[in-house]
Amino acid sequence: MFSHDVLVVGAGLAGMRAAVEAAKHGSVGLLTKVYPTRSHSGGAQGGINAVLNPSDSLESHAFDTVKGSDYLGDQRAIELFVEEAPRDIYELEHMGANFSRTPEGMIAQRELGGASFNRCCFAADLTGHKLLHLLYEQLLKSNVIVYPEWFVTSLYINRGKCGGLTAYNLHDGSVRGFHGGAVILATGGYGRTFARTTNSHIVTGDGMALALRAGAPLCDMEFVQFHPTTLFGTNILVSEAVRGEGGHLLNNEGKRFMADYTPEKMELAPRDIVSRCIQSEVRAGKGFEKEYVHLDVTHFGEKKIHERIPQVHELALKFAGVEISREPMPVQPAQHYSMGGVRANVDGETEIEGLFAAGECGCVSIHGANRLGGNSLMETIVFGRRAGAKASMFVKNDTNKTPPPIGLEKDEQRRLQRIANKRGKEKTGHLLKILQGAMTAHCGVFRTGREIKQGLEKVRELKKRASRIGLSDSCMVFNTELTAFLELTNLLDLAEIIAMGALERKESRGAHFREDFPTRNDEQWLKHTIARRERGKIKLSYEPVSITRFKPQARQY
Repeated sequence: MFSHDVLVVGAGLAGMRAAVEAAKHGSVGLLTKVYPTRSHSGGAQGGINAVLNPSDSLESHAFDTVKGSDYLGDQRAIELFVEEAPRDIYELEHMGANFSRTPEGMIAQRELGGASFNRCCFAADLTGHKLLHLLYEQLLKSNVIVYPEWFVTSLYINRGKCGGLTAYNLHDGSVRGFHGGAVILATGGYGRTFARTTNSHIVTGDGMALALRAGAPLCDMEFVQFHPTTLFGTNILVSEAVRGEGGHLLNNEGKRFMADYTPEKMELAPRDIVSRCIQSEVRAGKGFEKEYVHLDVTHFGEKKIHERIPQVHELALKFAGVEISREPMPVQPAQHYSMGGVRANVDGETEIEGLFAAGECGCVSIHGANRLGGNSLMETIVFGRRAGAKASMFVKNDTNKTPPPIGLEKDEQRRLQRIANKRGKEKTGHLLKILQGAMTAHCGVFRTGREIKQGLEKVRELKKRASRIGLSDSCMVFNTELTAFLELTNLLDLAEIIAMGALERKESRGAHFREDFPTRNDEQWLKHTIARRERGKIKLSYEPVSITRFKPQARQY
């Protein structure tokens, strides 16, 4: 049994920032199923939002975020978020973040979709990668103990309080208990629920599923963001920075079609809107091969391409065979981000005492029904830091420690060994492929009640079939069949909630667009969807949205 004051699950930006903060006050253990610098935060390209320019304002950033959320974002949380963001940018800079610079040596900023000002700080188009390595350096400087390639399998709750977790060590096949005064979940989203996604293969909703099974509610899971520009064929992300720098979206007639939809913002409308516009062009027969449109940067010139979007240039060349200085990229929408997650307050606290959530895994909620580009990286830093600080304070003030149950490790070891010994006709990979296809087809950019219901029925059928999965490898050392099975069960649980929430929400808001209910309905649906697991079944309820100074109005760009 390992013991730390604070346990952090996940080594992306939110997890590492939480761990660095908590380590100022006590012992921290950070568990991650991959090596920390392989975390998916490294795939973020576009940048990180904060008000730095005196001509910009906190009120403008807050309003853009609220409007972008289609008024479902909690405004108290948003106001705190935008107020603390500038300080965190300067702290990252002092840690050594090498942001791109203006000719005067100031931190450069560019405009991303839905913003009314150039407030996105960036490091070319490698922002997430550089910040991930920066924070890993901070981990190495601190007293944080990192447990790489440990797969967390359960949380233990005693009398409504989280006292630690169990984790499977891939290196030697053992299962160990971790006792902690507080646990912070920072495992990211659930992108691998969908066939078309920008997310890496490790993004399987592990933290959300752990929290759900432990009794914590999830919030707004029906709101799934589809990024408008991913490389056709692989769905590798093509950063919003490309459009922020002046890239043009073209249909098969060579027309900049965004002029027909959002003539003032053009390609820099929010992601949900641009995704629907691209999909509409394809539906109307104006796409290429009935699948994609073009994103053109040939007018940039090679110098600008290599200075501002070098990674996009490399990815397009390697994975699409396109030299973007001479020809346009083929792009299509794909799942990118989860606005929903474990319901948490601005300090990361969940309904379970001692259990915290931060980053994409959590739902504060600042993104509401749609996230603006540049706000997610800032969320990981602001709320990762706050969760780390609050968890440390909780441990310091906690006078009633939660002891681990007797036999915890042996019980979990036996459970996982039983799974590894399972014999059956169903295969994990086959069921995963069916799940991803069903979610992409039935809970995509455009939705209808009939399609969502079909998707929900398929998910529930797959949950039954999953009980008949057989594994061929019973050895516990680096049993990737076992971890794939555990990941599939996580995705199935979350897919059911996504579909249930989407079916019940009979309106269109942000990324959730119902063709059978095409308008926003504030009178009935200006509320958060809350999902809980009770006696093995999912129950939905609703909570009001925090509204302060920005009253809901028509969302126009």
